[in-house]
Amino acid sequence: MTIKITWLGHSAFALDVNGRTALLDPFLTNNPLAATSADDLAAEIIFVSHGHGDHVGDTISIAQRTGAKVVSNVEVCNWLSGKGVKHTHGQNSGGGYLHDWIHARLTVAFHSSSMPDGSYGGSPNGFVFTTSGKRLYFAGDTALFSDMQLIGDQVIDVAFLPIGDNYTMGPDDSLLAIRYLRPRFVIPMHYKTFPLIDQDVAAWANRVNSETNSTPIVLDPGATYTLV
Repeated sequence: MTIKITWLGHSAFALDVNGRTALLDPFLTNNPLAATSADDLAAEIIFVSHGHGDHVGDTISIAQRTGAKVVSNVEVCNWLSGKGVKHTHGQNSGGGYLHDWIHARLTVAFHSSSMPDGSYGGSPNGFVFTTSGKRLYFAGDTALFSDMQLIGDQVIDVAFLPIGDNYTMGPDDSLLAIRYLRPRFVIPMHYKTFPLIDQDVAAWANRVNSETNSTPIVLDPGATYTLV
């Protein structure tokens, strides 16, 4: 059984878990790195880390077209429901739930959160996913925080970490986050999309190799890594 991870640009990913599909923070429209259009994506479930427009992205249109369930915090789910999304599931920090084939637990994230129209977006979050015998940590937009060590104690196969700096942790703090989390593999995100968050990802990957025990997986937009 395998998990196929496709980077769609920015913090957007598609997960294919033995033929079941999930999307993470599907920001495609107006994303200069987008590997595809929202109209071309299918999903059974969509996970949204927080309310900012570059993370909510195309959630509404994809959910309305596909009937996908959307999982986020309660405030984001309530806002999406008000925009015509029929199937939502609100959780909150620390809470977990088995969504048929994928278990999702919300973690804290140190960031801000408001909806695209400026309304209250609740607390930002990350996710710990457990599926097909693997555990994945999607940090969302966050600063470094020391309790990542507790997340690492759960034994993480893949960590998705922002490295863009300015709005989230940058390369230096991400290296410390990796040492806290101790994942087998780490995938960078939330970088390069705009000049303000451009980073030398090759230099970052070299540092991951030399300064941690994790393996960096650097994907081009649209590329897929298969976790076995």
